[in-house]
Amino acid sequence: MAENEDWYGPDVATFGDRVAAARENAQMTQAVLSKRMGIKQATLRGWENDMSEPRANRLATLAGILGVSMMWLINGEGDGLDAPDEGATADANVKDVLNEMRELRADLLKRAEQLGRLEKRLRKSLRGEFNG
Repeated sequence: MAENEDWYGPDVATFGDRVAAARENAQMTQAVLSKRMGIKQATLRGWENDMSEPRANRLATLAGILGVSMMWLINGEGDGLDAPDEGATADANVKDVLNEMRELRADLLKRAEQLGRLEKRLRKSLRGEFNG
């Protein structure tokens, strides 16, 4: 289980990473899974890209269809997928690239949030100038 937590844990994988991995493990495309869930494919894409998250009822349905626990989807703990075979990612270079990509994704999400806050401050300042 420690191997599982390392690969899919909160410090390594995002909610979207776990959804995509579970979907791929279930051998489903985004189109198939979204149809089974009764949602738009863009909604599922948003979940997998960490742009949004499902409500509790959708999360329960998603977990059931993918055969993983809701807690595993949320934080990587509980019943979920095992870490990929070492043979599949044995090349240290591949592991380094994957780790760097995860770090970059996390940094980009933080930067996007920062950008959003700055835009909000700018809009607020501009409204103050024109209203003042």
